[in-house]
Amino acid sequence: MNNDRLNQAIESIDRANSEDPNRETWLGHEYPKELLYAQRMSQWLARLDPEAGEARKLAARAQHIRRWTVPRENYPEGREGYLKWRTFLYRFHAEQVESILRELGYDEETIMAVKRMVGKQGLKRDPDVQLIEDLACLVFLEYYFPPFAEKHDEAKLIDIVRKTWRKMSEQGRSAALTIGLPENLQAVVAKALIGEG
Repeated sequence: MNNDRLNQAIESIDRANSEDPNRETWLGHEYPKELLYAQRMSQWLARLDPEAGEARKLAARAQHIRRWTVPRENYPEGREGYLKWRTFLYRFHAEQVESILRELGYDEETIMAVKRMVGKQGLKRDPDVQLIEDLACLVFLEYYFPPFAEKHDEAKLIDIVRKTWRKMSEQGRSAALTIGLPENLQAVVAKALIGEG
């Protein structure tokens, strides 16, 4: 692993995400939203795979690169519009990180591996791709599920937890159960997992 080049790539991804005009406050500090998200992905990667290779580190950091430039509102309401948006984003994020990696002289094999992970090609079949999906689910559950829960009823929350659970591997599910959610949300998770594998 070329640490200098990896650090340069991470810095380039972070620079891109630092341009996010949306802000999020965490522990008294304000961050560009997607920069904070990327850092959270890297933190979870360090927990799940402390010996992660370069491609995994890059993919985790680039999962949402420049996402704010493709707003959900640009797509039709409803599930079909949502799926079109998500499908476009997978390709968009993969192309964004590819551009950075090519500029830094990365080899084709690493670039394609990162694009596959960020583009979600091979979910449930490719361990690398599945790991990135697990990280995204864990970041959601730890940081974004509690504020989401404030705006929705229990039935909706149970449905969201079940959908999230089905996306994860066994390793991801085990890690999810270690997240210190508030008591009321732990109860929601318990209800959601009744009958789930």
